[in-house]
Amino acid sequence: MSINQNSLSVKRAGPALGPTSIIAVGGGKGGIGKSFISTSLAISISQLGHSVTIVDLDLGAANVHTCLGGTIPEKSISDFVTGRVSDLRAITSNTPFQRLSFISGSNDSFNIANLNPGAQERLMDELKKLPTEYLVLDLGAGTNNSILDFFLMADKKLVALTPEPVSVENAYRFIKSAFFRNLLRTENDLQVQTVVEDAMDQKNNLGIRTPADLINHVKKVNPLAGQRIAEAIDGFDLDILVNQIRARSDIDLGYSIASVCTKYFGISTNYLGYLDHDNAVWQAQRKRRPLITEYPHSRLVAQFLTIAKNLVHRQIKKAVV
Repeated sequence: MSINQNSLSVKRAGPALGPTSIIAVGGGKGGIGKSFISTSLAISISQLGHSVTIVDLDLGAANVHTCLGGTIPEKSISDFVTGRVSDLRAITSNTPFQRLSFISGSNDSFNIANLNPGAQERLMDELKKLPTEYLVLDLGAGTNNSILDFFLMADKKLVALTPEPVSVENAYRFIKSAFFRNLLRTENDLQVQTVVEDAMDQKNNLGIRTPADLINHVKKVNPLAGQRIAEAIDGFDLDILVNQIRARSDIDLGYSIASVCTKYFGISTNYLGYLDHDNAVWQAQRKRRPLITEYPHSRLVAQFLTIAKNLVHRQIKKAVV
């Protein structure tokens, strides 16, 4: 299979005003299958008849091209960031899958992973203009501000994890970081920002232990800011996806995490689904072939299709409402 970079502005069908839905896949820890999940979801959504663009934002360690079964494209995000190209469509590639296109983060310079705020904002603005129905963002590991900001720009925020304790711990850390990053971006009042930053420490001296405590404390400092913080918390929602499950307890883990997030952070958290541990995954990756084409009858393929239908159905329902 090959991934070809062409002028896709004519070939691709999609809304003129940008993506209908942006899906970000994060998780905080490397090695949990984010790129595999992002790629498989993108392929599954495209097979449902929707135009999709997957963007490899794991800058510095990009590998979506491998998951798609292709080679490294000649042009990547660094060409846009450095000004060698001015339009993201110039670095958008065809894939072997109908209705699915791809923007690579590979071949990037070593310092591209640390985008300056101006470059990041410009990239975000242009991503929102891409003529595609669904934009899937494959994020890097960690909790730096750039990763969190790309995660927060999505209207469907997927947190992927595996049942291992380290992965669960890192998922909680990622969710907490995204939660507070969202609040800091909501409020420009420096005094309020200081309160939010102090609240990030669970042992803070302000006595803030819950989102309700935080809202009440901010309202004492600035009533309007307190209302904005409350609205930001109310509007923040997540999807949990557990990868590589082997036992019933692994499946139940997703419900536990969703429940804790709802109770502790006061945010709407949905358990999107789970994915079986399957040797077909590494076998397909070793062959540099997508699971969906190499093992089309795998139970995992059916699970991805179910999750993709869930995401698309929710988007359609949201649009109708």
